[in-house]
Amino acid sequence: MNTTYTLEVAGVTRQLPIVPVSETLNIASFVVLGDTELICAAAPLLMEKLPEVDVLVTAEAKGIPLVFEVSRLMGMKRFFVARKSVKAYMENPVIDEVQSITTTGKQLLCLDATDAAAIKGKRVAIIDDVISTGESIEAISRLVQAAGGIVTVKAAILAEGDAASREDIVFLEKLPLFPVG
Repeated sequence: MNTTYTLEVAGVTRQLPIVPVSETLNIASFVVLGDTELICAAAPLLMEKLPEVDVLVTAEAKGIPLVFEVSRLMGMKRFFVARKSVKAYMENPVIDEVQSITTTGKQLLCLDATDAAAIKGKRVAIIDDVISTGESIEAISRLVQAAGGIVTVKAAILAEGDAASREDIVFLEKLPLFPVG
C-alpha cells in the first residue's frame, strides 16, 4: 500500500501521510493548521459555494484558520469558535458532545453564552477542514440550533469517504478512506 495520498485542492498539491485510525481503517491525514498557502487558496473557492449568511462557526482547532480567512474575505468583523472544553471565562455555556473519527473518546463542544446570544436568529455557515462521519459538524449544528442560530450551510475543504455523497454539505474535493485488508 502507498504510504501517502496525493491531494490536489484549490490548485495546491499536498502529499498526505496515510495513517491508521482503527484496526480496519486508515485515513489520509489532512492537517490544514499552519498551511497558509492551502488556506488562502481554498477560502475564496469555499466562500463562492456559500449562500448568504450572517455568521461563521467552526470547531476548535483545525477549522479556525480557514474560518478566519473566509470571514476576512467576506468582510465580517468576527467569527465564532465552538471550544472543546468549558473555559473559566464562560458563563452559562451551551454544550454538546461529539465523537469524531480522528479523536479518541468523546469531546465537548461549547459556546459561551455571549457568543450564543450573538448567533441567535442569525443565518449560520458551519465551516470545517474535513467532513468525514459528519459527527462533528452535526454536533456543531445542534450547538448552533440550541443557541437559536439558523444553520444555513455546512461546508468544508474536503468530504471524506461516504460524506462526499451527502447532499446537505458543500465541499471542494473528495478524500478517500483506506480500508485495511
